Amino acid sequence: MVTIQPFWSTIVASYSPQSIEFAGTLLIQLIAFWLPCLLYLSLDTFFPAFSERHKIQPAPKQPTREEIKRCFVVVAQNQLISSALHLLQIHVLRRGVPSYRIESSFPALPELIRDIAISLLLREILFYYAHRFLHQPYFYVRIHKLHHRFTAPIALAAQFAHPIEQIFANALPISLPPQLLGSHVLTFWVYLAYELVNTATVHSGYDFFHDKAKMHDLHHEKFNLNYGSIGLLDWLHGTDVLEKKRRD
Repeated sequence: MVTIQPFWSTIVASYSPQSIEFAGTLLIQLIAFWLPCLLYLSLDTFFPAFSERHKIQPAPKQPTREEIKRCFVVVAQNQLISSALHLLQIHVLRRGVPSYRIESSFPALPELIRDIAISLLLREILFYYAHRFLHQPYFYVRIHKLHHRFTAPIALAAQFAHPIEQIFANALPISLPPQLLGSHVLTFWVYLAYELVNTATVHSGYDFFHDKAKMHDLHHEKFNLNYGSIGLLDWLHGTDVLEKKRRD
């Protein structure tokens, strides 16, 4: 912490807040989403026995190489769209004002914990209802069905989505809560990194981390349950019913 503080202070003093926010957010996306996705995808090649032992769904349901290639292209396009909209937000909508606090000091630990906890709860609310909305027949066929082409998901498929879904169900539920809270940009990056690693993991198709992926994997298999991220609103609304029946 002592060695990082001067480095961070130098960055804040050397670059514009807009550049720091954009470049740092893009770097977090590359490290916390793209890297875990590539690692999960590489398990089949480098550790086939381990991969086969931990896959949730059987081999016949796994996507083909062509489907994985198409997934990569769509996700890369969504990354470009998200980055372009981020630039638009910073330089046009907010007229150069950063979306998060950028200060030479680190956020206090209580503030960091508080903002992340509130952001996780707000994200669950925003994502759950946006996700359920996209499962309405009219919007499902036109928008959300693309994401569900992977009935046995892979990590990269977390952002295999229609651009409208990418913006309103994937990006905004994550970026908006810390903006509303006026969070420090470092708090946002820690929270963003967690969310990206988490979404890659729950879409990975592997049974790591005490069934972390099984809840969302079942959503891709059955479609009409487990809409949320942490399960709180699924429990509240009873949308984990099919999972309970399956266990009984």
